[in-house]
Amino acid sequence: MIAFRNFALRRGERLLLSDVDLALHAGMRLGVVGRNGTGKSSLFAAVRGEVEADRGDLDIPNRVRIASIAQEMPSLPDPAIDFVLGGDVRVAAALKAEAEALAAEDWEAVAEAHHLLEEVGGYDGTARAGKLLHGLGFPGDTHQRAVSTFSGGWRVRLNLARALMTPSDLLLLDEPTNHLDLDAVLWLEQWLLKYPGTLLLISHDREFLDNVCTHTLHLHGGKAKLYTGDYTSFERQRSEQLRLQQITHEKTQAERAHLQSFIDRFKASAAKAKQAQSRVKRLAKMADTEAVRAEREVRIDFPAPPKLPHALLRINHGVCGYALPPRAGEGARRADGGKATEAGPHPGPPGPAQRAGRSGDLRGSAAQAGLPHPPQAGEGAVVILDNVGFGLEAGDRIGLLGPNGAGKSTLVKSLVGELPLLDGERYAHTDLRIGYFAQHTVEALVAGTSPIDHLREISPNVAIQEFRGFLGKWSFPGDRAFESIDGFSGGERARLALALIAWRQPNVLLLDEPTNHLDLEMREALAEALSDFPGAIVLVSHDRHLIGLVSDTFWRVADGVVKPFDGDLDEYAAWLRARGNAGELRTPAAKPVVHVEPEPPPPGKSVKVNPHKLGKAEARVAELEREIASVERELADPGVYGDAAKVAALGQRQAALREELEVAESELLALYG
Repeated sequence: MIAFRNFALRRGERLLLSDVDLALHAGMRLGVVGRNGTGKSSLFAAVRGEVEADRGDLDIPNRVRIASIAQEMPSLPDPAIDFVLGGDVRVAAALKAEAEALAAEDWEAVAEAHHLLEEVGGYDGTARAGKLLHGLGFPGDTHQRAVSTFSGGWRVRLNLARALMTPSDLLLLDEPTNHLDLDAVLWLEQWLLKYPGTLLLISHDREFLDNVCTHTLHLHGGKAKLYTGDYTSFERQRSEQLRLQQITHEKTQAERAHLQSFIDRFKASAAKAKQAQSRVKRLAKMADTEAVRAEREVRIDFPAPPKLPHALLRINHGVCGYALPPRAGEGARRADGGKATEAGPHPGPPGPAQRAGRSGDLRGSAAQAGLPHPPQAGEGAVVILDNVGFGLEAGDRIGLLGPNGAGKSTLVKSLVGELPLLDGERYAHTDLRIGYFAQHTVEALVAGTSPIDHLREISPNVAIQEFRGFLGKWSFPGDRAFESIDGFSGGERARLALALIAWRQPNVLLLDEPTNHLDLEMREALAEALSDFPGAIVLVSHDRHLIGLVSDTFWRVADGVVKPFDGDLDEYAAWLRARGNAGELRTPAAKPVVHVEPEPPPPGKSVKVNPHKLGKAEARVAELEREIASVERELADPGVYGDAAKVAALGQRQAALREELEVAESELLALYG
């Protein structure tokens, strides 16, 4: 299908690839691996026809349809579902023609549009686009939202959905999992396993590569070598090849030394001159063999904290969420129907950290997909997680599971103390020292400064040589420690942010997606460093290899609650598939749980409330809240998803109860006048 013949590729004066000869056949699912800078993305650009080979040929049949993830960030007024549907140009055009014909009441044109829709398979086009959005984490009430209103990470997902929607024979995916949560990664795996065309995949997620790929293309030292099998199989084959190469080299060098010794000893001897000359010829004919060059291994470490108390941090009966500007008399009430607690004044316009934190945490139509929650009249707070009981002790290693938007980042921010609790208590030991990594940690690095400058800001009295020694361990050797971060890649910036955390010697690490932009080698080094860390760790990551190696226990964050998950990642994946088989592929988006306190009567006026009606209305609200809680407990039980009919009935019951609760609360408020 695709043939490289004596293919060579340069970027500027740098030779990326040379003498590449290989053929990729239809149906392959190929993982393209290699260190950053070896030419993986440039190879994709050549396949797309964006760059030309410097030498040789790249043959791709004209009939092959190629799809890939767009690099630009779309900012369009189009609804998300229309943007994704636009990936299938023929279907989108047919649907547009149908809509225009219907609007003009041109029934002949309507008939033609219907014929075209049938020809291009467009009747289920909108459903397919919606399914892609749903699988990648977009709740139904965001499908009609304008593309321009989504945050950057969610627009990357939209680009991925559009690429998957595009009819193709060859699909190029460059780091498709970078902005996905674990649930979406698992969904994407299943989608790609069913993809009938040829797949070329660049990824630093070894579990993803293992589960998807049938072949591995390794780029190293300007060469490209094709291996049969997944990434683990490639590692095993390459390790064996390097071992044999080193053995062959050592044997050859020993034989060379033996021949040279004979020549040197007897070349002047008349009796042995003929034999010496024979060995000279033999030595000249011996093939050169290359020694295995040791690939530099990245090793990092988090220094042992100076103090490590046993009980480090705890949240009791916590209500986690976001305070909004309340009107007089308004506040936030516990989601379980308890007594209202004042949310307090709004802290003002959100800073970078707050804006980053809101991305994906706020649920429902009012605030979804990275949008800040707009303050609305009568709201006191948006409650994301209720009745949180979560503690950390020395040595704990906890992995948080759950879809984006369920509240994992909200929980982490509440543990950090960056996000004050709406209710409940946060206990922190006096010797607590937190190391917190999130996307805004990387974005907070100061432009125009160097790694040394960042360390000097933290510890102004430390010698430069100590800084250089520390940064060298984090792969910023020599002059790299003095270079401006403006020229750093995303992976280098993330590595620097982690190094700055390690410098502070924390006893608790709260890491929210630390592997984005890190290559495989750095991920392995991070996993080893975290495994040796003596303090407590809370980890949010879509990288199953990392979270599986580091975490001893898992907690699931979903449906507004945080609770232990009794199982490993394989069991979590099975649980998600069971939910999918029951018609709920992903956790449905919850609406913001916002409760409003009644406004007090104007001064000088009193409101007469019928105590009998009031008591009855309050009892009705409490009863409905108990019933909803009971249904939600059943839905939270993984065992129920083996019975699709029961799940459907529970879902319908839940929706009906919520509608009844809205009516009951309105009636209760009306009694206050």
